[in-house]
Amino acid sequence: MKRVFHLLMAVTALSVLFYACSDNEINLQPVSLSCEFPPFLSPGDKVALISPSYSMPMEKVDSAADVIRSWGFEPVIGPNVGKEYLGKYAGTPEERLSDIRWALEDPSIKAIICNRGGYGTIRFVGKLQLNELKAHPKWLVGFSDITTLLEMETRAGVVSVHGTMGSFLAKSEGKDKTSTLLRDLLSGTVSNYNIPDHPLNIPGSATGTLVGGNLCTFSPVLGTEADSTLGKDIILFIEEVEEDMSHIDRLFNTLVLNGVIDRCKGIILGEFTDCGANLDFGSVEEMLVSYLKDYNIPVCCGFPTGHGDVNLPLLEGAQATLDVTEDGATLKFNVAGPHQWVFVSDALAEADTTNADQSLDLAGQKQSAVVRSFNFARYYNGARKK
Repeated sequence: MKRVFHLLMAVTALSVLFYACSDNEINLQPVSLSCEFPPFLSPGDKVALISPSYSMPMEKVDSAADVIRSWGFEPVIGPNVGKEYLGKYAGTPEERLSDIRWALEDPSIKAIICNRGGYGTIRFVGKLQLNELKAHPKWLVGFSDITTLLEMETRAGVVSVHGTMGSFLAKSEGKDKTSTLLRDLLSGTVSNYNIPDHPLNIPGSATGTLVGGNLCTFSPVLGTEADSTLGKDIILFIEEVEEDMSHIDRLFNTLVLNGVIDRCKGIILGEFTDCGANLDFGSVEEMLVSYLKDYNIPVCCGFPTGHGDVNLPLLEGAQATLDVTEDGATLKFNVAGPHQWVFVSDALAEADTTNADQSLDLAGQKQSAVVRSFNFARYYNGARKK
């Protein structure tokens, strides 16, 4: 009798393992991404400021709120914003998740701008349900660690914005091109981009769903319900900050081994800010292009998205066309409504002029060395200058 019992238990265990593996196999199959646009904002609409990751000083939050108010919207601050937990987090995971749900479920709030990134949104995978995001389609804005939430929005079928956050709005007082383009986008004018030539570009044309963001943030959720790179026919964009080449190489190979690059119709390489050159490549772009040249897809290098001074807004989950030629590249979003063409070279030149006017007295020290001495938290609190 015991032998029969043990045999039945073994069969049951094997069955559970089989179905678990089968489910996992199904979850790793490419998925169709079809995302709706949330309603654009009208004057007087409420915009929530929340902190899903690390905390930010309240004076910075108030400054960001002033910028949103100057745009003609009404800023509202999340109930738990300003709290600190374990030294860096903006409250406990439960408190931070509560603020996300508060902003989603309040029908008077039309957009959500995250105050900063850092770390912590990976805790919400599997806890914040995709149907919650689908049920409350509204603009979610952020980058860096907020990439996780943007990916979840894409998988839920809602377009979101990879763009500047409260910390940067406070720093620039909303006067830089990055901020004004976000204001225009939330108000209904979509930006298309004319991008300067880059020596490492790979010519070609591609149309697909734009997904991606911070490499360290979206790589750990590969194969989960938050993985937008599982989408068919994607255009992937990548940015990173303060990571050595060897770490970026490892993470990029994780994408390769999981079949992500095979699903890409095109690639956009953004900013790789303060990334250490501990491998014998001239740049991170050169290292990644050494892989990508074998895929016969267009690659656009040097697009200003990420942790640099210019962080142009991108529509995650939207259909886009990337054209790369010997003279440069264009990125156009295939959506109805008002559009404006933005010359990326002009935005970069404007930022260079602003930085020159606001440069710090470095007392003879090399400025790049001082920049690298700032830690990640000070970067987000507005201390980083170039």
